[in-house]
Amino acid sequence: MPQALDIDKSLTKAENFQKGQVLLIDKPLEWTSFDVVKKIRYLIKIKKIGHAGTLDPLASGLLILCTGKRTKSIEQFMADEKEYTGSFTLGQVTDSYDLESEPSAPVDISHLSEETIRAATLPFTGQIEQVPPMHSAIKVDGKRVYKLARQGKSIELKSRTVTISEFEIVKLDLPRVDFRVVCSKGTYIRSLANDFGKALGVGAHLSALRRTRIGEQYVRDAWKLTDFIDHVKSLDNELPAPQN
Repeated sequence: MPQALDIDKSLTKAENFQKGQVLLIDKPLEWTSFDVVKKIRYLIKIKKIGHAGTLDPLASGLLILCTGKRTKSIEQFMADEKEYTGSFTLGQVTDSYDLESEPSAPVDISHLSEETIRAATLPFTGQIEQVPPMHSAIKVDGKRVYKLARQGKSIELKSRTVTISEFEIVKLDLPRVDFRVVCSKGTYIRSLANDFGKALGVGAHLSALRRTRIGEQYVRDAWKLTDFIDHVKSLDNELPAPQN
């Protein structure tokens, strides 16, 4: 069941969302996080809306949006622990560390055992140093590094300390490795895929990603985007018309 919205039927739709809502949305594949914000901003007719943590277009899952007075909660949600599930593909690397760029020619991985692959997760738990991918939204000298990467430019990015509290191999169907990760703010799962492949000596890239939890909020309680759009449109027939 999706979350229930706190709707006051004595107010207009815009007034309800200006009063403040925390929206749990299951972001579909190929939508950017800003695409979702833009769509819902237009739908609810207010400008004050933001999201608590970007998901890449090739990732799905929980996106938390805050409207009106609840936008003050965004920083709190962004600081919360995150949980992801997904897949790495072993034996191929990409420039973006995911499928935004083309995989390289495959490398032989037949020598890897299940025990070796599972053991390779251990150095990536606890506090670790991680370098963000060049195809990321962080800024260097005021410029988004993914834009520089798409221009063929390369710069040296500094490592950052992140915490991975759980890194579990869920299923092996080589070259695919299904995983679950619980991590701190600022962790790049794409970088984890790349580093994991390096540790195994065969390379890897992120081939699927889904965010399942942010703090105490779960994707199972989130609205499918199309369902949320239909529900909010239905409010037009339930709420009073704006007074001139």
